[in-house]
Amino acid sequence: MADLSVIAIIGIDTDIGKTVATGLLGRYLLGQGRRVITQKPVQTGCLGLAEDVLVHRRLMGQELQPEDRQGLTCPYVFVKPCSPHLAASLAGQVIDPAVIRQATRTLASRYELVLLEGAGGLHVPLTEDFTFLDHLEQEGWPLIVVTSPRLGSINHTLSTLELARHRGLRVLGIIYNRYQESDPVIAADSARIFSKYLHRYGHDDCVIDLFGVDEYDQQKRKLDFSPLFRVNP
Repeated sequence: MADLSVIAIIGIDTDIGKTVATGLLGRYLLGQGRRVITQKPVQTGCLGLAEDVLVHRRLMGQELQPEDRQGLTCPYVFVKPCSPHLAASLAGQVIDPAVIRQATRTLASRYELVLLEGAGGLHVPLTEDFTFLDHLEQEGWPLIVVTSPRLGSINHTLSTLELARHRGLRVLGIIYNRYQESDPVIAADSARIFSKYLHRYGHDDCVIDLFGVDEYDQQKRKLDFSPLFRVNP
């Protein structure tokens, strides 16, 4: 397995399944004996502990960790459900990327691996002048992209892959959220296109299907993300 201490889990859009994907990735890695924790740098639309972190812990079969209560796993939480930069402004605050960076580094010093779930897509603004993509470019962390077969996903996914290449970011693979899939022909074709463009843009050609949580809980499907970690350093 490659030497990875932080992996960013990013979606092509909001409500694409990245919170579930992050939690299930954490569950899988715990099952492999890895010391892993998840992080959500910014959460909007809730109060108190970040709702997405609570979902992570539930899916990972864990209680809240000390780092959750210390605010390290989600440094910024805002009530207004909107873009982070606006939610912060409405709360009379400004997001400081250095605070996020330090929180991630503290987690990485305590755990073997940090799974960092993004907020929306790559171009989500943390401030008016600084996007989540800018943050990832500065840190240089590898990415896992969460997408789906729904209409518009091909455009958004290929745009994400090209953006990552342009910013020098490595994509370890795609988690392909097939929950509530409606047309198997479209789903199969989209997966083929994703694989083709992963290769074209020089990323790791790895597309992992993701289905409903109940299917894994009831052991109808095996939770196996190992291909995402069979990568060359």
